[in-house]
Amino acid sequence: MPFTIATWNINSVRLRAPIVRKLLEEEAPDVLCLQEIKTPVEKMPDFSDLGYGHVVARGQKGYNGVAILSKLPLEDLGDRDFADLGHARHVAARLENGVAIHNFYVPAGGDEPDRAKNVKFGQKLDYLTEMRDWFRDSRPEKAILVGDLNIAPREDDVWSHKQLLKIVSHTPIEVDHLGAVQEAGSWVDVTRKDIPEGLLYSWWSYRAKDWDAADKGRRLDHVWASSDIARSGHSSRVLRDARGWTQPSDHAPVFATFDL
Repeated sequence: MPFTIATWNINSVRLRAPIVRKLLEEEAPDVLCLQEIKTPVEKMPDFSDLGYGHVVARGQKGYNGVAILSKLPLEDLGDRDFADLGHARHVAARLENGVAIHNFYVPAGGDEPDRAKNVKFGQKLDYLTEMRDWFRDSRPEKAILVGDLNIAPREDDVWSHKQLLKIVSHTPIEVDHLGAVQEAGSWVDVTRKDIPEGLLYSWWSYRAKDWDAADKGRRLDHVWASSDIARSGHSSRVLRDARGWTQPSDHAPVFATFDL
């Protein structure tokens, strides 16, 4: 049976509960993975009236936090604290069809792409290195990885490759680290499998007066699948319109459907 999964950095699920409801009502993905929920789990809004009665989440007060909301039953597979940051940045669950879902919120990395000058950048690289090692040691099978990975790896994942080469989220060292994670787990970038050519973004800064007209975006949000099920993924899309909804997140949801 096919199912649709969406990933969205919501930038506070309590503040933006109305647009989460709008997404669930209008798009009705079977599974919605949220990042930056910025709340303890017990204070999360309840979306069960819309059919999302299955929730696996890890939360923190005021920042970070990841949640998987599902119409389909979920088994909690736990979480990992990569780089020992003490942050709620990963949670995993398994659907009844055996598919494991990993929901990640990779550290943003601060403003200076130099670990000697910026602790946060070093933490980001360490986080990615531990992800690589974990997937190398425990090669994923029948698995989907989604989330805000805070890296736009391809030249056409940013509005200007040349101008962003020294900007955190598109520097060569970050792209290399993310590539190592992908290679270690034999992950397939489902979004780019389905949309192989052309500029594609999922994030637009709040700083732009008119984000849509300026269109200086980056593709920071990803849907990957383990190589054994990647061919079953299709219909990838970014719901760009959501960036323009009332009191929006600076990210737009990314969707994919899997025939499994």
